[in-house]
Amino acid sequence: MQITFLGTSSGTPTRSRNVSAIAVGPERKREWYLVDCGEGTQHRLLKAPLSLLKLRAVLITHMHGDHCYGLPGMLASAQLSGRTEPLTLIGPKALESFLQAMMQFAELSLDYELRFIDVADNELVWDALGMRITRCKLSHRVPSYGYRFEETDVERRLLVDKLRQEGIPSGPEWNRLQKGESVTLEDGRTLDGQLYSEPSRKGRVVVVGGDNDKPELMEALCEGADLLVHESTYTVEVAAKVGPEPQHSTAAQVAEFAERAGLPHLILTHFSPRYLDVPAINPVTGEQKGLSVEDLREEAKTLYSGNLCMAADLERYKLNRKGELQCEWLRSRRNAESSNGKEIRR
Repeated sequence: MQITFLGTSSGTPTRSRNVSAIAVGPERKREWYLVDCGEGTQHRLLKAPLSLLKLRAVLITHMHGDHCYGLPGMLASAQLSGRTEPLTLIGPKALESFLQAMMQFAELSLDYELRFIDVADNELVWDALGMRITRCKLSHRVPSYGYRFEETDVERRLLVDKLRQEGIPSGPEWNRLQKGESVTLEDGRTLDGQLYSEPSRKGRVVVVGGDNDKPELMEALCEGADLLVHESTYTVEVAAKVGPEPQHSTAAQVAEFAERAGLPHLILTHFSPRYLDVPAINPVTGEQKGLSVEDLREEAKTLYSGNLCMAADLERYKLNRKGELQCEWLRSRRNAESSNGKEIRR
């Protein structure tokens, strides 16, 4: 599975980070899914190997502007790109009203159908094309949700010993049985491929959370997951100064939950603009000035023993079949800075 970060800032963009948008896609396929669509998402897409014609569904976690203001423009661009296939939009009920008003007053007409799914009424929001997506409700100032992406088209292993024990000769039927299909033999027997083959491995699972000040609400959604992507807006110290009203998670909260849940990989994102990508250094004293993303990392790693990553815009992660997390930089500047642009993160 692939996860591409198109925006990692909270509330407002910075010079290096756009607001929230995350692309999730299956391995070796062009189909993909978008979680949130903050303003400027379509501009980030110009630098990513993602086609609006292959976008299958947009999942909005909640209706705050930094998570949905980019959607009308992206839909219009999909129209200009020649999209004709229907597009599924999954999110709070207000999403449909928001888009209908925008389309009415901006006189936006689309040649493709928009299919709305109210996430509040459906726990299973998508089950097609080898991807199963379920949701859970989170804790925020407005209704907010997290989504679980589960791979369902796992390659199967044929139970050869069972076939031989039952006297079923090898042939073209074995290939169909391995795919899980039913076949009828020459002697009239009908065999269910599901009984003569089994998944060769566990389907990969990625969980993406929306804004949320109670990570523990994602416990059921994260069961058996390989990777959690969750907001980490503040450090504990800054959160204490800001107060509880924004209802965001700290790096410590998320790390503590991920450790308790036994998650092997954790990617933090949605950083407050007050945290710089690179620490500012006082040229005289050599000491750090202000806050940086490294402060969030340092807080999280004291509580989480798994593989901890801090998301950056135009960074793509690949979760391979061995459970390894591989990071690839899509920004040309960073490609030039590394020898091969890739790093294995176990």
